[in-house]
Amino acid sequence: MVSGRNKRRQSQQSSLRSLVESGAILNPDHGKIRERMIANLTGPHRFELERAIQNAANALLGLQHPDGDWCFELEADCTIPAEYILMMHYMGESDEKLERKLVSYLRARQGRDGGWPLFYGGRSEISCSVKAYYALKLAGDDPELPHMARARETILRLGGASRANVFTRITLAVFAQIPWRAVPFLPVEAMLLPRWFPFHPFKVSYWSRTVMVPLFVLYTFKARARNPKQVSIRELFITDPWHETRYFPTRSALNRALLMLDRLGLKLYPWIPERLRWRAIKKAEAWILQRLNGEGGLGAIFPAMVNAYEALDLLGYPANHPLRVQERRAIENLLVIDEQSAYCQPCVSPVWDTAWACIALQQVGGERSQAVVRKAFHWLAERQLLDDPQDWRFNRPRVRGGGWPFQFKNSHYPDLDDTAAVAYAMHKSGEGTFTHAVERAAEWICGMQSRNGGFASFDADNDHTYLNEIPFADHGALLDPPTEDVSGRCVMFLAQLAPKYKSVEKNCLDYLFRSQEPDGSWFGRWGTNYIYGTWSVLMGLEEAGIGREHEPVRRAAAWLKNVQRADGGWGEGCDTYFDPSKRGQGERSTSFHTAWAVLGLMSAGEVHSDSVRRGVEFLLRTQKLDGFWSDPDFNAPGFPRVFYLKYHGYDKYFPLLALARYRNLAAER
Repeated sequence: MVSGRNKRRQSQQSSLRSLVESGAILNPDHGKIRERMIANLTGPHRFELERAIQNAANALLGLQHPDGDWCFELEADCTIPAEYILMMHYMGESDEKLERKLVSYLRARQGRDGGWPLFYGGRSEISCSVKAYYALKLAGDDPELPHMARARETILRLGGASRANVFTRITLAVFAQIPWRAVPFLPVEAMLLPRWFPFHPFKVSYWSRTVMVPLFVLYTFKARARNPKQVSIRELFITDPWHETRYFPTRSALNRALLMLDRLGLKLYPWIPERLRWRAIKKAEAWILQRLNGEGGLGAIFPAMVNAYEALDLLGYPANHPLRVQERRAIENLLVIDEQSAYCQPCVSPVWDTAWACIALQQVGGERSQAVVRKAFHWLAERQLLDDPQDWRFNRPRVRGGGWPFQFKNSHYPDLDDTAAVAYAMHKSGEGTFTHAVERAAEWICGMQSRNGGFASFDADNDHTYLNEIPFADHGALLDPPTEDVSGRCVMFLAQLAPKYKSVEKNCLDYLFRSQEPDGSWFGRWGTNYIYGTWSVLMGLEEAGIGREHEPVRRAAAWLKNVQRADGGWGEGCDTYFDPSKRGQGERSTSFHTAWAVLGLMSAGEVHSDSVRRGVEFLLRTQKLDGFWSDPDFNAPGFPRVFYLKYHGYDKYFPLLALARYRNLAAER
């Protein structure tokens, strides 16, 4: 099986090999060295800098797909490939060749202490470890093998499978490993609740909504995995799961009260009229079908797609039904398959990758870069979501659409972060062709500003914080409230269109100033972590004309300088989401953290500082022969403390952007 995604990956690797072999990369005379631009640079590195920029730019240009986009791999922790195996055994549709490769991937990422971490170098996490162990056992790994025995010991040391999170316990209930009372009350009748009710599907985030609605169907039908080999993992429980009484440790007084309501609802559920239940099932079915999103899949994210695929089966859609075939294909398109191993991505990131590749190449300049960027903009313009049905309209019914999704296709869910980055790049180009697209993007972003002045990723005012206390929300990421990094990006774009959106910009700046940490940094919701957040905000402040003389900028710059490492780079670990006192710290320097820090400092007016010079030297020193950089670290959270990601494009376009911007700003002195 070779998905379209893997064909693209093979094409990328082939293009990169061709560039290296042809000498387009690592040829100091390649292209036109812009002597005038770098004449004012001091120090021995000016020609090395230009050479590094051209090599990285040539490598990036060579990976553009024929239709105009870039799309790099997006790797998650081991829960996703484990869930792929679990899905195959749930449906009884195992592919043994693929399964062997997924197993190889899971074995290779087992942690040193026997379990599976949420990110490279992290500590074993109970839920990820339970899913990985179960997937391996389903695929045929003998539980007495050394790696399985070590995993089992770690899981039991962490409290056993009954201590796994809600999502994992739902999987275990589906596989008849625990009773259904061990999962939260998820009745499909929730689809019939009025908009004013304290809980409503449109009061939670888009990712929660698309996962939950098909889960309502699975819960109501008490879904049962086919599990052809009848594989059990009773050895992972310290006590008999049918006698376990502590599936729901309470987190707060409100959580305790909501848990009591949850258990009361479970007792009263048999009294709900059958006709009401079927009405709710039909409403949930219609909701899912409306948002299946073609081969993009429900919500264009793996958990929602799998739940929808399994729900269609329960709703009576046969295996050969076009909608089931389509949803399965959407899931298969997320696979990344090598000769020896395979993993499944949680989603794909073409719009985000393309936006930042364009921004980097705009800084590089030159006719070739401009032509390539123009081609990418035409590809992007075709994917702008205008006035089709979209879920954000629940809170903003009178706002016109104008956003872009994160993925190739996600028709109901445009992303403000992507939209700001795309529209920023288009506006920077100065091309009138894209004026209408930029204006519609600005109109949509302004209409999506939340009451506190900030911007979230997909919704406005999605901040009903009490919902994070319901039993289902033990991951603490049920909502989509405004965040500093997305807000910084929106200011970065809207400030270019001043004074038209001055009041929106001012309200957002007030939000950002209020949310600055005492040490001068900003939190990074969608990138790891405070270095990412601080860079995102500083870039926005620069575009808004907030210069180095302003206290928030000075404090942020001082913090970035303070956390610079001895080797000149920067690095920050994913564990900062667990322990904020470690902000700005990590085991090693990485190219993307160094790029973000250098970019942030330059936005703060520090282009000629020793810190920026040392950061640039680190990037020059660590560039690889293929023109890129190579960092093993995960660099973003999906859900902080629960689910982590590695964008494989971050060590390709962000270091290039930092070096090119440094060259251009230093040349202006």
